[in-house]
Amino acid sequence: MIITYQAVDDKGQASSATLEAGNAREAVEQLRSRGLFVTHVEEASESGAGLRASTKENQRASVNAGLSRRSREPRLPLTVLVIFTRQMTMLLRAGSALVPAIMAIKRQTKKPDQAAILKDIIEDLEDGSGLADALRKHPRTFNSLYCAVIAAGEASGNLSGMFERLATMVVKHRALRNKVLGALAYPVLLIAMSCSILSSLFFFVIPRFSEMFTQLGVDPPATTKVMLSIADTLREYWFVIPLALLSIVGVIIWIVMSDAGRQWMADMQLSIPIVGRLRARLIEGQVLRTIGTLLDNGVGLLETLGLARRSTRSRKFQTLFDELEESVTSGGRLSTAFECSGLVEPYVCQAVHTGEESGSLGPALTYCADIVDEANAELVGTVMKLLEPVILIGMGIVVGMVAVSLFMPLFDLTAAMQ
Repeated sequence: MIITYQAVDDKGQASSATLEAGNAREAVEQLRSRGLFVTHVEEASESGAGLRASTKENQRASVNAGLSRRSREPRLPLTVLVIFTRQMTMLLRAGSALVPAIMAIKRQTKKPDQAAILKDIIEDLEDGSGLADALRKHPRTFNSLYCAVIAAGEASGNLSGMFERLATMVVKHRALRNKVLGALAYPVLLIAMSCSILSSLFFFVIPRFSEMFTQLGVDPPATTKVMLSIADTLREYWFVIPLALLSIVGVIIWIVMSDAGRQWMADMQLSIPIVGRLRARLIEGQVLRTIGTLLDNGVGLLETLGLARRSTRSRKFQTLFDELEESVTSGGRLSTAFECSGLVEPYVCQAVHTGEESGSLGPALTYCADIVDEANAELVGTVMKLLEPVILIGMGIVVGMVAVSLFMPLFDLTAAMQ
């Protein structure tokens, strides 16, 4: 069988020719043994085209059959994805071909599961797949927005520019995520400390006071009796605590792993008074950036809305996307649908309206996303600064109530003895 190929040698020089091999995979192995990086390979015969089409169909069927398995497949962490995107930008701008660039990144990847992802992408590219198609096989790492931007870059011949835009977008996403996680670290530490203090009081301190009150014949007040009853109940039914913790862990796993759990969490988050508003603004910034980025890269408006819809599970925002698509198909404006939804700030709606009037909707949405993200970062910091004293005050009130309930009978006993 005659195989036509295009390849690049270790000096970066491109070449194309034919060779005889049993199939495309054997041809790739032969070329690799010669030190060539294969960028395209196909069978020269007409039957080869049918074989390639059949192979692609089999690959699609295999991908569809493995949807339930994807949650267990490896993925590139966000930090690694940032590095990958930046390095691809640098290598492509330096003139490197696509396959050699990914192979260079793969050689410096230390973890086997992450290297396996890059290896799969390289093999798909050498088999003739496009980069966007190769990335779509790893949805846990490369989401629909990432793949859509890459597809636009392939269509326009400007992959390096698209990787640069993606690098900026992924970096901002990582910065906001780190901001939220960093702000949550101290409140979580305070809550853990509060739980440990209360556990020590109820399991070790209060039982000693109970024995002392019994020996002294003191009849403690009602609040003290409540504390003593709670301590006795916890000591008697201590095994309920690990069961409750296991139940909580099970619920968390259900929320993370199941579609129904993730949907419930997405809807529940927006119903919490303060957290819901913050979460809605975070989703708003993500939606605006997704739509703006895709429009800037030449993706059609309806297709953009379909891709941006996947960035959130919230039913409220899904309803917003329904209204946006209906508005577009009926000749209306995005700004009108945004304004009627009540989920988008008025100044954003006005900026979107101006962008529609001037024909620069993509840049307008991207600029609004930058403003919303900056406001969200400040809001996260403010909320966390307010949450810290609330936790401290709550912990102080609980510990103070326990201390007063325990020591008041002793004060009364001392006063009676005098």
